[in-house]
Amino acid sequence: MSDMVQVKKVVLAYSGGLDTSAIIPWLKENYDNCEIVAFCADVGQGAAELEGLEAKALASGASECYIVDLKEAFVKQYIYPTIATGAIYEGTYLLGTSMARPIIAKAQVEVARKVGADALCHGCTGKGNDQVRFEGCFAALAPDLKVIAPWREWDMVSREDLLSYLAERNIPTSASATKIYSRDANAWHISHEGGELEDPWNEPSKQVWTMTADPEDAPNEPAYVTLKVADCRVTQVNGVAMSPYQALMTLNEIAAPHGVGRIDITENRLVGMKSRGCYETPGGTVMYAGLRAIEELVLDKPSREWREQIAARMAHLVYDGRWFTPLCASLLAASESLATLVNGEVVVKLYKGQATAVKKRSPNSLYSEAFATFGKDDVYNQKHAEGFIRLYSLASRIRALSEK
Repeated sequence: MSDMVQVKKVVLAYSGGLDTSAIIPWLKENYDNCEIVAFCADVGQGAAELEGLEAKALASGASECYIVDLKEAFVKQYIYPTIATGAIYEGTYLLGTSMARPIIAKAQVEVARKVGADALCHGCTGKGNDQVRFEGCFAALAPDLKVIAPWREWDMVSREDLLSYLAERNIPTSASATKIYSRDANAWHISHEGGELEDPWNEPSKQVWTMTADPEDAPNEPAYVTLKVADCRVTQVNGVAMSPYQALMTLNEIAAPHGVGRIDITENRLVGMKSRGCYETPGGTVMYAGLRAIEELVLDKPSREWREQIAARMAHLVYDGRWFTPLCASLLAASESLATLVNGEVVVKLYKGQATAVKKRSPNSLYSEAFATFGKDDVYNQKHAEGFIRLYSLASRIRALSEK
């Protein structure tokens, strides 16, 4: 490990949890007593997770701790453009963890440049997607910096190992030997893995869910929320203009009591294995319902088909950690050209876990009651359909005749 001594200063993506608390002393011991700068991104995970973080980092041996507020930028620059594409991974997952990684990685690189670090470090395991997402971003933004991934280097394999490691060094931790679930929270969602969820034959117990009400216990009366949409972005909630982050927080508060946004999926990880996770995305689910409803009014058939192709490609790109790539820029540009049409107002009904668009209107709407009515109309001559159908099916007709 001759290159280890060359590392003088490392910026560590630090959460204050058990893993990253152990990483700080481990880095010092294995990388020639290098200086550790702790970095934490505030992407809306909540005040409880950030409380006392700096003191904890310094007590573990970090020289300083940067907590960077990324909440507004996360929603405006990463979530809003992604949901405008319609991206949903494997038909269900709204990409909550995936969308957060590029902005966190970018901010970590910026701190590294600021403090003159020569290495970056993360606490992702060697089994998950996040190691690829972080390191893919690091490669695009800072290929000159060394990347250290302790879970791929050290011989510790369990929470007990980590707790013993910290105890031997008299480093305080509030972690316990039993942690049932692995969770990741941000402004968009919270994810849950582990515990009984590791067996896909187990229904999630009530203690899995932390953000939303059980739909069975949700109010028996529905709630209605009105969204104003401009360029495929939610700009107002119930008539009040809001920033992207404010709109998301407001919709989380409105939708969570109605049990909206729960999913339970077994997904394909990038590294090749399947994993089972439960996700809660209340406000995001409402946004998706609203944006797609306006799209239904304004996009013609080929444009809608193209947007769906963008969505499918974008979902895998974001999940796979390829945000800082030419392909991502190209997909976002294509999406934005359609988004300029997606303007209007939509009412979403929240009831027992469901978010359903029940009213929608747009100045760009292609829907015409005069053309679509089943009643008498003066604008559509049904006889014209005969020639259209004859030409539309001409190839089939020629093939059938030639086969005879």
